[in-house]
Amino acid sequence: MTVAQPVNQMVTDYLELTGNTQAIYTVQLVARVVGYLDQVLFQDGQVVKKGQPLFVIQRNTYEENLRQAEAAIAQFRAQLQFAESQFVRFSNLIQHNAGTQSDLDNWRYQRDLAQANLRSAEAQRDLAKLNLDYTLVAAPFDGRMDRRQVDPGNLVGSGGSTVLASINQIDPIYVYFNISDSDLAHLRKLTRGIPGPSDSRKLTVQVGLPGEDGYPHEGHLDFAAISLTATTGTLLVRGILPNRDGVILPGLYARLRVPLERKKALLVPEVAVGHDQQGAYVFVVNEKNVVERRDVKTGSAVEALRVIQGGLTGNESVVVNGLLKIGPGRHVTPERL
Repeated sequence: MTVAQPVNQMVTDYLELTGNTQAIYTVQLVARVVGYLDQVLFQDGQVVKKGQPLFVIQRNTYEENLRQAEAAIAQFRAQLQFAESQFVRFSNLIQHNAGTQSDLDNWRYQRDLAQANLRSAEAQRDLAKLNLDYTLVAAPFDGRMDRRQVDPGNLVGSGGSTVLASINQIDPIYVYFNISDSDLAHLRKLTRGIPGPSDSRKLTVQVGLPGEDGYPHEGHLDFAAISLTATTGTLLVRGILPNRDGVILPGLYARLRVPLERKKALLVPEVAVGHDQQGAYVFVVNEKNVVERRDVKTGSAVEALRVIQGGLTGNESVVVNGLLKIGPGRHVTPERL
């Protein structure tokens, strides 16, 4: 049987939590004009850049609409020029009593009508340009494409917006979790506030994913909900993590910890701590080499050690090996670790 004295060292106190990852942006790409889908310019699951073309919808109809709108502009511009010249001509004739007021009023009307028609034609041209632009669906941001929802050759945009595909931005990526009111009180006491986007403190959050050891991903807290959920007494909090290689996917379960403060603490090997219905405990050997049970209050894990927040003074000889062969009141011959 082996015993060891608790270690007194500086440790970091953590809030340990669980949550889920979520894309920072998720957008459904839809067909905003009616036409046959001509081309799909990406592979399912491909990483794309902002502005990169993704879908091409039948363009010839909208190109013709634009040409018609430009021809109408030319027509009404010519009518306006003629009406203006006639209006100036009859204005001069009126001054020399060589024309009638009714003719002048008619050309004023024709001029104003041509101006209105020209403005309407220019608006139709702008609309035609916009619709032509909509035939090319591009990536709204850097992200990763989901699978396409429509194959080339299908009619899209008819009877409402047709979803073509979805795109996620996952660098950086969010991780959402809920914090209890007691942990929130602890966090607010130490940090004097709740994290937010304008918070210069950048409270660290460390994240571990399924299949990973420890907490290899590190980011910071950037958002907290404005109120607690009444039914659970928890507050929704969000962290943001860099994800340049894209290994963190949306929807993953995540283990999180938020560092709070560094302080001195007693630590014993994790294997020395037992648990039963009464709670956590350790076995210690007193000065008479008799085994005693000590109920303890445990804290966070530090590698192979466990923080002991109460129940030990630091001078005890804690049993760390041979636990199954001993019990309270038994005389033993301990060996020091």
